[in-house]
Amino acid sequence: MARARSVYTCTECGGQAPKWQGQCPHCEAWNTLVETAAEAAKGAGGNRFAGLAGGGEVVALAEVEAKDFPRMPTLLQEFDRVLGGGLVEGGVVLIGGDPGIGKSTLLLQAAARLAEQAPVLYVSGEESAQQVALRARRLEVNAAKVRLLPEIELERIQAALATHRPRVAVIDSIQTLYSSALTSAPGSVAQVRECAAQLTRVAKQSGTAMIFIGHVTKEGALAGPRVLEHMVDTVLYFEGDTHTSFRLIRAFKNRFGAVNEMGVFAMTERGLREVTNPSALFLSHHRADVPGSCVMVTQEGTRPLLVELQALVDETHGGQPRRLTVGLEQNRLAMLLAVLHRHAGLALFDQDVFVNAVGGVRIVEPGADLAVTLAIVSSLRNRALPAKHVVFGEVGLAGEVRPVQRGQERLREAAKLGFTHAIVPAANRPRQRVEGIEVVAVERLSDAVDYAAR
Repeated sequence: MARARSVYTCTECGGQAPKWQGQCPHCEAWNTLVETAAEAAKGAGGNRFAGLAGGGEVVALAEVEAKDFPRMPTLLQEFDRVLGGGLVEGGVVLIGGDPGIGKSTLLLQAAARLAEQAPVLYVSGEESAQQVALRARRLEVNAAKVRLLPEIELERIQAALATHRPRVAVIDSIQTLYSSALTSAPGSVAQVRECAAQLTRVAKQSGTAMIFIGHVTKEGALAGPRVLEHMVDTVLYFEGDTHTSFRLIRAFKNRFGAVNEMGVFAMTERGLREVTNPSALFLSHHRADVPGSCVMVTQEGTRPLLVELQALVDETHGGQPRRLTVGLEQNRLAMLLAVLHRHAGLALFDQDVFVNAVGGVRIVEPGADLAVTLAIVSSLRNRALPAKHVVFGEVGLAGEVRPVQRGQERLREAAKLGFTHAIVPAANRPRQRVEGIEVVAVERLSDAVDYAAR
Protein backbone atom coordinates (compact mmCIF):
# COMPACT_ATOMS: atom_id res chain seq x y z
CA MET A 1 0.00 0.00 0.00
CA ALA A 2 1.32 3.40 -0.94
CA ARG A 3 2.26 5.61 2.00
CA ALA A 4 0.00 8.61 2.54
CA ARG A 5 1.77 11.80 1.56
CA SER A 6 2.08 14.51 4.19
CA VAL A 7 2.20 18.28 3.83
CA TYR A 8 2.96 20.94 6.41
CA THR A 9 0.34 23.67 6.87
CA CYS A 10 0.87 27.04 8.57
CA THR A 11 -1.51 27.68 11.46
CA GLU A 12 -1.29 31.44 10.84
CA CYS A 13 -1.92 31.85 7.12
CA GLY A 14 -2.94 28.35 5.98
CA GLY A 15 -0.07 28.13 3.47
CA GLN A 16 1.43 24.71 2.73
CA ALA A 17 5.00 23.47 2.39
CA PRO A 18 6.22 20.01 1.24
CA LYS A 19 8.51 19.60 4.27
CA TRP A 20 8.88 21.05 7.74
CA GLN A 21 10.92 24.18 8.24
CA GLY A 22 11.24 26.63 11.08
CA GLN A 23 9.76 29.59 9.19
CA CYS A 24 6.63 29.62 7.05
CA PRO A 25 7.65 30.52 3.47
CA HIS A 26 4.36 32.38 2.93
CA CYS A 27 3.84 34.64 5.98
CA GLU A 28 7.35 34.23 7.49
CA ALA A 29 5.95 33.26 10.91
CA TRP A 30 8.15 31.02 13.04
CA ASN A 31 7.27 27.53 14.32
CA THR A 32 3.77 27.54 12.80
CA LEU A 33 4.03 24.59 10.37
CA VAL A 34 2.16 21.44 11.46
CA GLU A 35 1.96 18.13 9.65
CA THR A 36 -1.34 17.25 7.94
CA ALA A 37 -2.32 14.58 5.46
CA ALA A 38 -2.36 15.70 1.84
CA GLU A 39 -5.93 15.65 0.55
CA ALA A 40 -6.81 13.96 -2.70
CA ALA A 41 -7.56 16.30 -5.58
CA LYS A 42 -11.21 16.72 -6.47
CA GLY A 43 -12.55 15.57 -9.80
CA ALA A 44 -12.99 17.83 -12.78
CA GLY A 45 -16.58 18.53 -11.83
CA GLY A 46 -16.04 22.20 -11.09
CA ASN A 47 -14.70 24.37 -8.37
CA ARG A 48 -16.00 23.41 -4.91
CA PHE A 49 -15.54 27.01 -3.75
CA ALA A 50 -17.60 28.45 -6.58
CA GLY A 51 -20.29 30.84 -5.49
CA LEU A 52 -18.49 32.21 -2.45
CA ALA A 53 -18.69 35.75 -3.78
CA GLY A 54 -21.14 35.18 -6.61
CA GLY A 55 -20.29 34.80 -10.28
CA GLY A 56 -21.27 36.89 -13.26
CA GLU A 57 -20.06 38.85 -16.23
CA VAL A 58 -17.81 41.87 -16.22
CA VAL A 59 -19.89 45.05 -15.85
CA ALA A 60 -19.17 48.70 -15.23
CA LEU A 61 -19.32 49.56 -11.53
CA ALA A 62 -21.56 52.56 -12.26
CA GLU A 63 -24.15 50.21 -13.77
CA VAL A 64 -24.45 48.10 -10.62
CA GLU A 65 -27.54 48.96 -8.59
CA ALA A 66 -26.55 49.48 -4.98
CA LYS A 67 -29.15 48.34 -2.46
CA ASP A 68 -29.18 48.44 1.31
CA PHE A 69 -28.99 45.07 2.98
CA PRO A 70 -32.19 44.22 4.87
CA ARG A 71 -31.55 43.53 8.53
CA MET A 72 -32.90 40.84 10.80
CA PRO A 73 -32.66 42.23 14.37
CA THR A 74 -31.85 39.76 17.14
CA LEU A 75 -33.86 41.89 19.62
CA LEU A 76 -30.72 42.10 21.79
CA GLN A 77 -29.94 45.79 21.33
CA GLU A 78 -26.28 45.58 22.36
CA PHE A 79 -25.72 42.63 20.00
CA ASP A 80 -27.53 44.41 17.17
CA ARG A 81 -25.41 47.53 17.75
CA VAL A 82 -22.20 45.57 17.20
CA LEU A 83 -23.63 43.78 14.15
CA GLY A 84 -24.59 47.11 12.61
CA GLY A 85 -28.35 46.77 13.12
CA GLY A 86 -28.88 43.02 12.94
CA LEU A 87 -28.04 39.97 10.86
CA VAL A 88 -27.83 40.19 7.07
CA GLU A 89 -29.28 37.59 4.73
CA GLY A 90 -26.42 35.34 3.63
CA GLY A 91 -23.97 37.03 5.99
CA VAL A 92 -21.44 34.99 7.97
CA VAL A 93 -20.48 36.08 11.50
CA LEU A 94 -17.52 34.68 13.45
CA ILE A 95 -17.56 35.27 17.22
CA GLY A 96 -14.64 34.27 19.41
CA GLY A 97 -13.80 34.47 23.08
CA ASP A 98 -12.25 32.68 26.04
CA PRO A 99 -13.82 29.41 27.25
CA GLY A 100 -16.75 30.04 29.59
CA ILE A 101 -17.05 33.74 28.71
CA GLY A 102 -20.67 33.33 27.53
CA LYS A 103 -20.58 32.85 23.73
CA SER A 104 -23.00 29.93 23.71
CA THR A 105 -25.24 31.66 26.26
CA LEU A 106 -25.44 34.80 24.12
CA LEU A 107 -26.24 32.94 20.92
CA LEU A 108 -28.82 30.67 22.56
CA GLN A 109 -30.62 33.76 23.86
CA ALA A 110 -30.39 35.39 20.43
CA ALA A 111 -31.56 32.19 18.69
CA ALA A 112 -34.61 31.96 20.97
CA ARG A 113 -35.63 35.54 20.09
CA LEU A 114 -34.90 35.10 16.39
CA ALA A 115 -37.00 31.93 16.30
CA GLU A 116 -40.07 34.05 17.04
CA GLN A 117 -39.52 35.78 13.68
CA ALA A 118 -37.99 33.12 11.40
CA PRO A 119 -36.76 29.48 11.34
CA VAL A 120 -33.54 28.99 13.33
CA LEU A 121 -31.22 25.96 13.41
CA TYR A 122 -28.79 25.58 16.32
CA VAL A 123 -25.97 23.12 15.53
CA SER A 124 -24.24 21.94 18.70
CA GLY A 125 -20.91 20.21 18.22
CA GLU A 126 -19.68 20.52 21.81
CA GLU A 127 -22.78 19.73 23.87
CA SER A 128 -25.46 17.09 23.68
CA ALA A 129 -29.12 17.93 23.11
CA GLN A 130 -29.82 17.38 26.81
CA GLN A 131 -27.09 19.82 27.85
CA VAL A 132 -28.41 22.52 25.52
CA ALA A 133 -31.94 21.93 26.81
CA LEU A 134 -30.77 22.25 30.42
CA ARG A 135 -29.03 25.52 29.63
CA ALA A 136 -32.14 26.85 27.90
CA ARG A 137 -34.20 25.95 30.97
CA ARG A 138 -31.70 27.66 33.28
CA LEU A 139 -31.76 30.79 31.13
CA GLU A 140 -35.59 30.66 31.07
CA VAL A 141 -35.70 31.38 27.34
CA ASN A 142 -38.56 30.33 25.09
CA ALA A 143 -36.65 27.89 22.89
CA ALA A 144 -39.67 25.90 21.73
CA LYS A 145 -39.27 27.07 18.13
CA VAL A 146 -35.48 26.61 17.95
CA ARG A 147 -34.45 23.58 15.87
CA LEU A 148 -31.51 21.75 17.46
CA LEU A 149 -29.00 19.50 15.69
CA PRO A 150 -26.24 17.86 17.79
CA GLU A 151 -23.82 16.96 14.98
CA ILE A 152 -20.19 17.49 13.95
CA GLU A 153 -20.11 15.95 10.45
CA LEU A 154 -20.19 18.65 7.80
CA GLU A 155 -22.11 16.66 5.21
CA ARG A 156 -24.99 15.92 7.62
CA ILE A 157 -25.14 19.57 8.63
CA GLN A 158 -25.31 20.58 4.97
CA ALA A 159 -28.14 18.11 4.43
CA ALA A 160 -30.05 19.51 7.42
CA LEU A 161 -29.59 23.05 6.12
CA ALA A 162 -30.90 22.02 2.70
CA THR A 163 -33.91 20.23 4.23
CA HIS A 164 -35.04 22.75 6.84
CA ARG A 165 -33.87 25.94 5.05
CA PRO A 166 -33.44 28.08 8.20
CA ARG A 167 -32.96 31.82 7.93
CA VAL A 168 -30.40 31.72 10.75
CA ALA A 169 -27.97 28.92 11.61
CA VAL A 170 -25.66 28.87 14.65
CA ILE A 171 -22.57 26.62 14.50
CA ASP A 172 -21.22 25.87 17.97
CA SER A 173 -18.35 25.59 17.26
CA ILE A 174 -16.50 25.63 13.94
CA GLN A 175 -13.44 23.85 15.42
CA THR A 176 -15.48 20.74 16.28
CA LEU A 177 -16.70 20.07 12.73
CA TYR A 178 -15.09 17.67 10.28
CA SER A 179 -15.64 16.71 6.66
CA SER A 180 -15.59 13.04 5.70
CA ALA A 181 -13.84 14.06 2.46
CA LEU A 182 -10.70 14.88 4.50
CA THR A 183 -8.57 12.52 6.51
CA SER A 184 -7.27 15.02 9.07
CA ALA A 185 -8.73 15.26 12.58
CA PRO A 186 -11.41 17.76 13.63
CA GLY A 187 -9.90 21.06 14.63
CA SER A 188 -6.96 20.79 12.24
CA VAL A 189 -6.15 23.64 9.90
CA ALA A 190 -7.40 21.75 6.86
CA GLN A 191 -10.71 20.77 8.51
CA VAL A 192 -11.45 24.24 9.90
CA ARG A 193 -10.68 25.88 6.58
CA GLU A 194 -12.72 23.39 4.53
CA CYS A 195 -15.76 23.38 6.84
CA ALA A 196 -15.84 27.17 7.05
CA ALA A 197 -15.52 27.50 3.27
CA GLN A 198 -18.30 25.02 2.57
CA LEU A 199 -20.69 26.56 5.10
CA THR A 200 -19.91 30.04 3.80
CA ARG A 201 -20.77 28.85 0.29
CA VAL A 202 -24.07 27.45 1.59
CA ALA A 203 -24.85 30.77 3.31
CA LYS A 204 -24.20 32.80 0.16
CA GLN A 205 -26.21 30.50 -2.08
CA SER A 206 -29.19 29.90 0.21
CA GLY A 207 -29.36 33.27 1.96
CA THR A 208 -29.05 31.71 5.42
CA ALA A 209 -27.33 33.94 7.98
CA MET A 210 -24.55 31.89 9.62
CA ILE A 211 -22.98 32.50 13.02
CA PHE A 212 -19.78 30.57 13.81
CA ILE A 213 -18.45 30.23 17.35
CA GLY A 214 -14.65 30.06 17.31
CA HIS A 215 -12.07 29.13 19.89
CA VAL A 216 -9.22 31.48 20.80
CA THR A 217 -5.55 30.81 21.46
CA LYS A 218 -3.60 31.64 24.61
CA GLU A 219 -2.71 34.99 23.04
CA GLY A 220 -6.42 35.81 22.64
CA ALA A 221 -6.52 35.46 18.82
CA LEU A 222 -8.98 33.25 16.98
CA ALA A 223 -7.63 29.71 16.63
CA GLY A 224 -7.16 28.17 13.21
CA PRO A 225 -5.89 29.70 9.98
CA ARG A 226 -6.06 33.46 9.59
CA VAL A 227 -7.85 32.89 6.30
CA LEU A 228 -10.91 32.10 8.42
CA GLU A 229 -11.22 35.77 9.42
CA HIS A 230 -10.91 36.90 5.80
CA MET A 231 -13.54 34.40 4.67
CA VAL A 232 -16.37 35.65 6.89
CA ASP A 233 -18.22 38.98 6.75
CA THR A 234 -18.06 39.93 10.43
CA VAL A 235 -15.57 39.13 13.18
CA LEU A 236 -16.62 39.70 16.81
CA TYR A 237 -14.69 39.16 20.02
CA PHE A 238 -16.41 38.46 23.33
CA GLU A 239 -14.25 39.79 26.16
CA GLY A 240 -14.42 40.06 29.91
CA ASP A 241 -12.94 38.92 33.17
CA THR A 242 -14.50 35.72 34.49
CA HIS A 243 -14.12 37.16 38.01
CA THR A 244 -16.56 39.99 37.18
CA SER A 245 -20.05 39.89 35.74
CA PHE A 246 -19.50 42.31 32.86
CA ARG A 247 -18.89 41.21 29.29
CA LEU A 248 -17.87 43.31 26.28
CA ILE A 249 -18.45 42.34 22.67
CA ARG A 250 -16.46 44.19 20.00
CA ALA A 251 -16.52 44.20 16.21
CA PHE A 252 -13.09 44.01 14.57
CA LYS A 253 -14.38 43.45 11.05
CA ASN A 254 -17.80 44.17 9.60
CA ARG A 255 -18.61 44.34 5.90
CA PHE A 256 -22.13 45.51 6.71
CA GLY A 257 -21.48 48.03 9.47
CA ALA A 258 -18.96 50.04 11.47
CA VAL A 259 -15.96 48.42 13.13
CA ASN A 260 -14.81 49.07 16.71
CA GLU A 261 -18.41 49.08 17.93
CA MET A 262 -18.89 47.75 21.44
CA GLY A 263 -21.81 46.14 23.25
CA VAL A 264 -21.96 45.67 27.03
CA PHE A 265 -23.66 42.81 28.88
CA ALA A 266 -23.87 41.68 32.49
CA MET A 267 -23.76 37.96 33.25
CA THR A 268 -26.53 36.94 35.65
CA GLU A 269 -28.03 33.66 36.81
CA ARG A 270 -30.53 33.91 33.97
CA GLY A 271 -27.99 34.64 31.27
CA LEU A 272 -26.71 37.84 29.75
CA ARG A 273 -28.52 41.08 30.47
CA GLU A 274 -28.01 44.19 28.35
CA VAL A 275 -26.40 47.23 29.96
CA THR A 276 -28.02 50.32 28.47
CA ASN A 277 -25.83 52.87 30.32
CA PRO A 278 -22.31 51.41 30.25
CA SER A 279 -20.69 54.67 31.40
CA ALA A 280 -22.01 53.94 34.90
CA LEU A 281 -19.88 50.77 34.96
CA PHE A 282 -16.61 52.57 34.31
CA LEU A 283 -17.05 55.41 36.81
CA SER A 284 -16.19 55.03 40.48
CA HIS A 285 -18.37 56.73 43.05
CA HIS A 286 -16.09 58.48 45.53
CA ARG A 287 -17.55 60.27 48.52
CA ALA A 288 -14.96 63.01 48.05
CA ASP A 289 -12.54 64.05 45.34
CA VAL A 290 -9.40 61.88 45.41
CA PRO A 291 -5.96 62.58 43.91
CA GLY A 292 -4.97 60.53 40.87
CA SER A 293 -8.49 60.19 39.45
CA CYS A 294 -9.51 61.67 36.10
CA VAL A 295 -12.66 61.04 34.03
CA MET A 296 -12.26 60.89 30.25
CA VAL A 297 -14.69 60.49 27.36
CA THR A 298 -13.60 57.75 24.97
CA GLN A 299 -15.23 56.72 21.72
CA GLU A 300 -16.13 53.11 20.97
CA GLY A 301 -17.41 53.09 17.40
CA THR A 302 -20.42 55.41 17.41
CA ARG A 303 -20.85 55.31 21.21
CA PRO A 304 -19.15 57.80 23.58
CA LEU A 305 -18.24 56.30 26.96
CA LEU A 306 -17.13 57.95 30.18
CA VAL A 307 -14.30 56.05 31.82
CA GLU A 308 -12.42 56.85 35.00
CA LEU A 309 -8.64 56.62 34.79
CA GLN A 310 -6.71 56.20 38.02
CA ALA A 311 -3.01 56.84 38.50
CA LEU A 312 -0.77 56.14 41.47
CA VAL A 313 2.68 57.74 41.66
CA ASP A 314 4.88 56.50 44.49
CA GLU A 315 8.55 56.80 45.36
CA THR A 316 10.71 54.04 43.91
CA HIS A 317 12.23 51.82 46.60
CA GLY A 318 14.22 49.68 44.18
CA GLY A 319 16.79 50.46 41.57
CA GLN A 320 14.46 50.52 38.57
CA PRO A 321 11.17 52.50 38.59
CA ARG A 322 8.11 50.51 37.59
CA ARG A 323 5.60 51.53 34.90
CA LEU A 324 2.49 49.35 34.88
CA THR A 325 -0.84 49.83 33.09
CA VAL A 326 -4.14 47.98 33.16
CA GLY A 327 -6.42 48.66 30.22
CA LEU A 328 -3.96 50.95 28.42
CA GLU A 329 -0.81 50.52 26.36
CA GLN A 330 2.31 50.43 28.50
CA ASN A 331 4.66 51.85 25.85
CA ARG A 332 2.43 54.90 25.47
CA LEU A 333 2.70 55.54 29.22
CA ALA A 334 6.50 55.67 28.92
CA MET A 335 6.16 58.19 26.08
CA LEU A 336 3.76 60.40 28.08
CA LEU A 337 6.13 60.44 31.05
CA ALA A 338 8.92 61.66 28.77
CA VAL A 339 6.64 64.41 27.39
CA LEU A 340 5.72 65.46 30.94
CA HIS A 341 9.40 65.76 31.80
CA ARG A 342 10.39 67.73 28.71
CA HIS A 343 7.38 70.04 28.28
CA ALA A 344 5.87 70.33 31.77
CA GLY A 345 9.02 70.11 33.89
CA LEU A 346 7.85 67.12 35.93
CA ALA A 347 10.53 64.46 36.44
CA LEU A 348 9.35 60.99 37.46
CA PHE A 349 12.57 59.01 36.97
CA ASP A 350 12.58 58.16 40.69
CA GLN A 351 8.85 57.36 40.91
CA ASP A 352 6.81 54.20 40.29
CA VAL A 353 3.81 54.94 38.07
CA PHE A 354 0.69 52.74 37.93
CA VAL A 355 -2.29 53.54 35.67
CA ASN A 356 -5.62 51.70 35.65
CA ALA A 357 -8.82 52.01 33.61
CA VAL A 358 -11.73 51.36 36.00
CA GLY A 359 -14.20 48.60 35.20
CA GLY A 360 -11.94 46.40 33.10
CA VAL A 361 -12.42 48.42 29.91
CA ARG A 362 -9.54 48.44 27.41
CA ILE A 363 -8.73 51.81 25.82
CA VAL A 364 -6.73 51.82 22.60
CA GLU A 365 -7.39 55.31 21.21
CA PRO A 366 -4.83 58.11 21.76
CA GLY A 367 -7.62 60.39 23.02
CA ALA A 368 -6.83 59.11 26.53
CA ASP A 369 -3.38 60.77 26.59
CA LEU A 370 -4.43 64.04 28.22
CA ALA A 371 -6.49 62.28 30.89
CA VAL A 372 -3.60 59.93 31.73
CA THR A 373 -1.13 62.79 32.12
CA LEU A 374 -3.48 64.85 34.32
CA ALA A 375 -4.19 61.81 36.52
CA ILE A 376 -0.43 61.29 36.93
CA VAL A 377 0.12 64.96 37.80
CA SER A 378 -2.76 64.82 40.30
CA SER A 379 -1.28 61.79 42.06
CA LEU A 380 2.26 63.23 42.02
CA ARG A 381 1.10 66.47 43.66
CA ASN A 382 -1.41 64.65 45.90
CA ARG A 383 -4.04 67.11 44.78
CA ALA A 384 -7.42 66.14 43.34
CA LEU A 385 -8.52 67.50 39.99
CA PRO A 386 -11.46 69.93 39.95
CA ALA A 387 -14.82 68.20 40.50
CA LYS A 388 -17.22 67.47 37.63
CA HIS A 389 -14.45 67.77 35.02
CA VAL A 390 -13.97 65.47 32.03
CA VAL A 391 -10.90 65.34 29.80
CA PHE A 392 -10.00 64.08 26.35
CA GLY A 393 -7.24 64.81 23.86
CA GLU A 394 -4.13 63.34 22.26
CA VAL A 395 -0.69 64.53 23.41
CA GLY A 396 2.09 64.89 20.83
CA LEU A 397 5.82 64.50 21.39
CA ALA A 398 6.24 68.27 20.97
CA GLY A 399 3.91 68.87 23.92
CA GLU A 400 0.92 69.96 21.82
CA VAL A 401 -2.63 68.75 22.55
CA ARG A 402 -4.05 67.31 19.34
CA PRO A 403 -7.76 66.96 18.47
CA VAL A 404 -9.74 63.73 18.47
CA GLN A 405 -12.74 62.63 16.43
CA ARG A 406 -16.37 63.20 17.43
CA GLY A 407 -15.57 65.84 20.03
CA GLN A 408 -19.09 67.30 19.95
CA GLU A 409 -20.68 63.93 20.76
CA ARG A 410 -18.28 63.37 23.63
CA LEU A 411 -19.22 66.71 25.17
CA ARG A 412 -22.93 65.99 24.88
CA GLU A 413 -22.49 62.62 26.61
CA ALA A 414 -20.53 64.24 29.47
CA ALA A 415 -23.17 66.94 29.90
CA LYS A 416 -25.92 64.33 29.94
CA LEU A 417 -24.22 62.58 32.87
CA GLY A 418 -23.92 65.77 34.93
CA PHE A 419 -20.38 66.98 34.22
CA THR A 420 -20.04 70.76 34.13
CA HIS A 421 -16.51 71.35 32.75
CA ALA A 422 -14.43 69.76 30.01
CA ILE A 423 -10.72 70.14 29.23
CA VAL A 424 -10.39 69.56 25.49
CA PRO A 425 -7.97 70.35 22.64
CA ALA A 426 -8.35 73.81 21.16
CA ALA A 427 -9.27 72.29 17.80
CA ASN A 428 -12.20 70.47 19.45
CA ARG A 429 -13.72 73.68 20.84
CA PRO A 430 -17.41 73.53 19.77
CA ARG A 431 -18.68 76.23 17.45
CA GLN A 432 -21.96 76.34 19.34
CA ARG A 433 -22.21 76.09 23.10
CA VAL A 434 -23.11 72.67 24.48
CA GLU A 435 -25.87 73.11 27.03
CA GLY A 436 -24.83 72.37 30.60
CA ILE A 437 -21.05 72.16 30.15
CA GLU A 438 -18.28 74.75 30.05
CA VAL A 439 -15.39 74.00 27.70
CA VAL A 440 -11.78 74.77 28.60
CA ALA A 441 -9.70 74.60 25.40
CA VAL A 442 -5.93 74.04 25.67
CA GLU A 443 -3.24 74.00 23.00
CA ARG A 444 -0.25 72.77 25.05
CA LEU A 445 0.15 70.14 27.72
CA SER A 446 1.63 72.76 30.03
CA ASP A 447 -1.61 74.77 29.75
CA ALA A 448 -3.68 71.78 30.88
CA VAL A 449 -1.30 71.07 33.79
CA ASP A 450 -1.46 74.71 34.91
CA TYR A 451 -5.27 74.75 34.75
CA ALA A 452 -5.52 71.54 36.80
CA ALA A 453 -3.23 73.07 39.45
CA ARG A 454 -5.60 75.97 40.17
